[in-house]
Amino acid sequence: MATFESLLRVAGHQGEASLKGSSFVWKDNRKIRTDRNIVLSVKEVIAVKQGQVEITSNKKISVNSGNFFTVFYVKRVKQQKWTVARVLFAAETFELSCYWTRLLQEHMQYYGETRPEKLLVFINPFGGRRQGKNIYNSQIASLFELAGVSTTVVETAKANHARDYLLEEDLQGYDGVICVGGDGMFSELMHGLIGRAQKDAGIPENDPDAEYVSPTLRIGIIPAGSTDCICFATVGVNDPVTSALHIIIGDTQPLDVCGVYREEQLLKYSVSLVGYGFYADVLSDSDKHRWMGPVRYDYAGVKMVLSNRSYEGTVQFQLAEDSATSPRDNTRCRAGCLVCSDSTEVLPIEGELESQLWDSTETINGWKSVTGSFVAINLTCMSSACPKSPDGLSPCAHLADGTADLIMVRKCSRFHFLRHLSRHTNKKDQFDLPFVEVHRVKALRFIPLDHEETNSKSVSKQKNFFKRICKGSQTQSAWNCDGELLPYSTIDVKVHRQLIKLFARGIEEHSPSPTNSSCCF
Repeated sequence: MATFESLLRVAGHQGEASLKGSSFVWKDNRKIRTDRNIVLSVKEVIAVKQGQVEITSNKKISVNSGNFFTVFYVKRVKQQKWTVARVLFAAETFELSCYWTRLLQEHMQYYGETRPEKLLVFINPFGGRRQGKNIYNSQIASLFELAGVSTTVVETAKANHARDYLLEEDLQGYDGVICVGGDGMFSELMHGLIGRAQKDAGIPENDPDAEYVSPTLRIGIIPAGSTDCICFATVGVNDPVTSALHIIIGDTQPLDVCGVYREEQLLKYSVSLVGYGFYADVLSDSDKHRWMGPVRYDYAGVKMVLSNRSYEGTVQFQLAEDSATSPRDNTRCRAGCLVCSDSTEVLPIEGELESQLWDSTETINGWKSVTGSFVAINLTCMSSACPKSPDGLSPCAHLADGTADLIMVRKCSRFHFLRHLSRHTNKKDQFDLPFVEVHRVKALRFIPLDHEETNSKSVSKQKNFFKRICKGSQTQSAWNCDGELLPYSTIDVKVHRQLIKLFARGIEEHSPSPTNSSCCF
């Protein structure tokens, strides 16, 4: 697109403005302080409006005419958090201001082909902090209006309302679906879209070896839940406005999905955690104490650490074919990650590449097999980071490389397991312990020992004191699948590469914002 230049004023000061490609630059003619200059990428411009436009305190848009045009854009404020910034330009004539407005809007459209025009929004008024409706109405709706994004809002009234809607209703004309809620709400949208895509394509979901079709619609997450793990791991912060801005500018982040199966029957899809043992036991116990609110998870966690349960079984897994990456290679999946892209290039790897196998590991028909007693078996397609654990279960996990990280924690003392858990919060290597093993895999099977064989030894013996507190033992656990309990022990898991897409770009590296502007002279 052609370059255009003219003189414009900002806060009464004249400067040279130029629009070349996706770059819009205004340079203060006084040349006293270069930090007064404005450099914007039209890819991150939210809206350009004719006149003097502002969003008032009640989130309404106010417009005054004149030789002005207003540019709203993304501003990085700290770490991964974004906000909306505004700069007012004054042209010499009304016609020139109109021309700049039209030209910038054309460039936004040209370079923003992935921006959504119409969204289907689901609000969960009961999930997490019960603030979903208030967050959307007070912080998000006005941003979508400002950006010219039309919305259809559905307030969910029951469990699986959003999933069933996506499976059955007409979705033509929408560019994406948005969940205002927590990880549970996201799971509903994910299951609905994946199920609808397979249904329309005539692909059986119960066949783990089938070539699944990716949904065409992207999912956006406006965080309003208790943990919002998926939002945190893909955006880097749980902030509703930041997430809304990623949606508005049309960011796209593919995401791997684990399919969980049992006896040739699909049980669930997962992106953040498929966990047996500790995390499933915590979830099961916390459900009995919902009246406690979010603190119930801490309460149940303490109980499970004290109980020190372990479960016997056989873990079978297929290692990832790409030996260039490892769960312990000290890299991080970030925005523009080459490992997750379709590029033939790979990131330079530092540190140890080979996963260390326990001596008891066997290989049968391409499957590694480990039999033992485990405190926890965890599989994750992402870091599973959250505010309480900024690095997550597996800090080096990738979002879209077709693999998941398998973490096996062998039977150990309460003290040693607590050491492992504490390293999720203090940035120490949680895998650098003799009873912990981690692998990058593409498939998993778990087979528990039967009840008769394990009844007397599948759970560590407990002192009477802890036994009274934790109400005894059990011989088999269940699976925690993204916060939902699956009441089975024997399962198969397969990683489906880049099965869904989010309105996100991955976590950006900490760096100064490419936008350098000031409107307060």
